[in-house]
Amino acid sequence: MESRKVTISAKGNKKISMGIIPGHFATNHSHINHYVDLNSIKTSFFMARETAKVIATKYASVQVDTIICLEGTETLGAYLAQELSDSGMTSINSGKDIDILTPEINSNGQMIFRDDAQKKIWNKQIRLLISSASTGWSIERFARCLDYYSGKLAGCCALFSAIDEIIGIKVDAIFTPEDIPDYHTYAASECPMCKAKQKIDALVNAFGYSKL
Repeated sequence: MESRKVTISAKGNKKISMGIIPGHFATNHSHINHYVDLNSIKTSFFMARETAKVIATKYASVQVDTIICLEGTETLGAYLAQELSDSGMTSINSGKDIDILTPEINSNGQMIFRDDAQKKIWNKQIRLLISSASTGWSIERFARCLDYYSGKLAGCCALFSAIDEIIGIKVDAIFTPEDIPDYHTYAASECPMCKAKQKIDALVNAFGYSKL
């Protein structure tokens, strides 16, 4: 499977890259025909810093109180906060302290914030960082969580997104389907690869893949 991997650089910054592997892959809520490998962006100091610089330019003119990190984007979130708060950058967040949080997943699979973290959510301007958005399911799930805690989801940035918007929330992205022209996502019951009896190569999520 790895022999099929192709590396693609971001249009806005050639120092940022992702890997793609064509095939038949299953997520927990859809089937996709390309596995998008974003782990280098999330784990590489150099690439995470470069990615944060690109994202920061999108949010220089908007208030950011708290950055919520999903799917292993905490390192990126820290660099993004640094970029937005940098006094040398023309930003309304210049010199400001920005909180960085990750929700806890309880035994029922619900996203929660403990009492001592809720003050960083209540009535705050929130930006969500997420690894990938193929259907928007994870973003919608988080939006419901944030609504419970009275936070204001002002926008979302994904490293890769197949959607531009979900439930009225704009989704910015470093990589889009324009970078993978034949990228497709399907409901499991409607997957043409399944109907063609094509074997699933791997189970995938934001943290990697497990071959079958």
